[in-house]
Amino acid sequence: MKHLQIFLLFSLLSMVACQQSNNDQQNTDEAKTADQEYEYPFLNPDLDINERTWDLVNRLSVEEKIAQMNYDAPAIERLNIPQYNWWNECLHGVARAGRATVFPQAIGMGATFDEDLIHRVARAISDEARAKYNLAVKKDIRMRYSGLTFWTPNVNIFRDPRWGRGQETYGEDPYLTSRLGSAFVKGLQGDHPKYLQAAACAKHYVVHSGPEGLRHEFDAVSTAKDMYETYLPAFKALVEADVEAVMCAYNRTNGEACCGSKNLLQDILREEFGFDGHIVSDCWALIDFHDGHNITADPVQSAALALQSGVNLNCGDTYPYLNQALAQGLVTEGMIDSTLAHLMKTRFKLGMFDPVEMDPFADLGEEVINSEEHQRLALEAAQKSIVLLKNKNDVLPLSKDIPYLFITGPNAATAEVLIGNYYGLSSNMSTILEGITGAVNDGSLIQYKQGFLLDRENVNPIDWTTSDAQQADAIIAVIGISGLLEGEEGESISSPTKGDRFGMNLPENQIEFMRRLRKDNEKPIIAVVTGGSPMDLSEIHELADAVLFAWYPGEKGGKAVADIIFGDVNPSGRLPITFPKSLSQLPPYEDYSMVNRTYRYMQEQPMYPFGYGLSFAKFAYHDLKLSKQEIQKDGTAELTVTVKNNSKIAGEEVLQLYVSDVDASFRVPQQSLKGIKRVYLAAGESKEIAFSIDASILEQIDMKGESVLEPGYFKLTIAGSAPVSQARELGLSSPISASLKVL
Repeated sequence: MKHLQIFLLFSLLSMVACQQSNNDQQNTDEAKTADQEYEYPFLNPDLDINERTWDLVNRLSVEEKIAQMNYDAPAIERLNIPQYNWWNECLHGVARAGRATVFPQAIGMGATFDEDLIHRVARAISDEARAKYNLAVKKDIRMRYSGLTFWTPNVNIFRDPRWGRGQETYGEDPYLTSRLGSAFVKGLQGDHPKYLQAAACAKHYVVHSGPEGLRHEFDAVSTAKDMYETYLPAFKALVEADVEAVMCAYNRTNGEACCGSKNLLQDILREEFGFDGHIVSDCWALIDFHDGHNITADPVQSAALALQSGVNLNCGDTYPYLNQALAQGLVTEGMIDSTLAHLMKTRFKLGMFDPVEMDPFADLGEEVINSEEHQRLALEAAQKSIVLLKNKNDVLPLSKDIPYLFITGPNAATAEVLIGNYYGLSSNMSTILEGITGAVNDGSLIQYKQGFLLDRENVNPIDWTTSDAQQADAIIAVIGISGLLEGEEGESISSPTKGDRFGMNLPENQIEFMRRLRKDNEKPIIAVVTGGSPMDLSEIHELADAVLFAWYPGEKGGKAVADIIFGDVNPSGRLPITFPKSLSQLPPYEDYSMVNRTYRYMQEQPMYPFGYGLSFAKFAYHDLKLSKQEIQKDGTAELTVTVKNNSKIAGEEVLQLYVSDVDASFRVPQQSLKGIKRVYLAAGESKEIAFSIDASILEQIDMKGESVLEPGYFKLTIAGSAPVSQARELGLSSPISASLKVL
């Protein structure tokens, strides 16, 4: 029996050994098959991304490595690597590449206060981006604006209304910018476990918001408190959202060029925030090192400084000088290798070196580009972005059976005011004139005359428009500004100040025309104002019965404006930036201190506060309750409030939670936005809404730039805008507050 057991055990061990041998042989055969299938290890999608990256980097000559670090990376034919241009844009739709869905400009999307919407918009943009990339690759088109690396979103803080590029941002608030920017990044990059659908980029890092005319030489000086309280939070939030790229800005910050600062790029961005993607320079920003900031002597030193500081990709023509910097001993090939590796990882994440059959986005084709679904989404975004600033005696909505409607103004019939900057093109543009015309019932009389020029007096002094308009039952005047007057330094061709607006006033000829319309005229006047920045609308507010701020609302902007004017949609947009009464309420433009800036620190009453926007419905808040009156520094509480629609029309209210530190021992904001809830309420309906209060949202940034939570009382306010004394005067629901003590 014992011998039998030994025999059986031996037989079993022999079988196991034989099986292991077979497995080893199978693994060896599979490895040989993989070697045969993939010419180089970096082409094998089953290998770890780091292994693939370094296999590729190590196969390149130093000249090839340097060439790959420029935005227009050439092909490496011996490795069958095609050329790739890193430069692409999708601020509010795939831009500069032909047909695409044109969503509202970023500042308009900021006005939606709607994270879910921004995520859906970004997903739609990402689908169109992949489709256009797939089509371009099939045609072997590898030029600028055909790739998958998008230099979007712009999460700079719109700290001053004079900045022409403020329209590219989500407004003045770090919390709102962080939430919407993160939603955009996640939507654009997708949620595939292995591949990025597209690569997003947080820009312009870090303290950057004008002046446009000085950006190549300007030093933006900021305290540690303002850095960590205002300018850095959105970038940190986007890093936490796994943004793939960060673009460093043109200007200096506290004496160091943003693209040449080890402190900004290495110490804060990579070490403190944990960023692991790639850093790209703003376009031709490295030239500014020696030609604007005068911190280097020549392009060789500029290229070396950028590499030493951590810039992976040069949008410009400076990095080719790294060959000379290497020869002069200013940089090493090891530095070049580690810098290039970040770029190649991005291309691997985008699936650029993998077989097409493994591409999960390969089936996205031209059918998704400006599809009906995306057009509907563009319409929804435009509807939610438009802000109702005034509605005297409920003059809106107008009846679609209005007998005689007159439309006037320089922005009524032009698509220029729909698109803002960094835009795509669409065959489905709806100008405001087209939108209104399409909404009015047949049988109604509509007339249109432009009436006056955008920013200057008419050459012909004869005015037939005013008298004709005053015979109508209502007048819609489409006024404001366009990208011709505000924007980036080279875009705004009618701007004498390189895109910035050193005055907040509307062009005087527009105000004068509105005066003539109102003179001896009791008929309703509806002012539709276009633009991407705050304006002094004090006189327009008095002259018009209703005022709508439409921003640059995208391809469906005209229909969206009409939907609100005629009541098909109840307005729910909110201002993502404070509208001061005048520039006299603001510090100098070049001053980057946040003292007396934005709703958080502004001492005087604004024209319209941050978060402001009216509805056709009337909402009220009551029964504010805290689950606890006191919490520990690591504690939580729940805040509940009942909101009621006290009207006969359904609508969406945008509840805003503001926190004020009552007992702070250092300078803190008067209030800070810490929560947003969009709530749909039917006529007469009430809902209880809950906000989670984590002690971390009560933390404040001290003068050293450190986050601290001091014991004491905190005021928690639910409001329809940033709390201001004239809330009732502006037609807002009265804010409601509770007190919470931190032990």
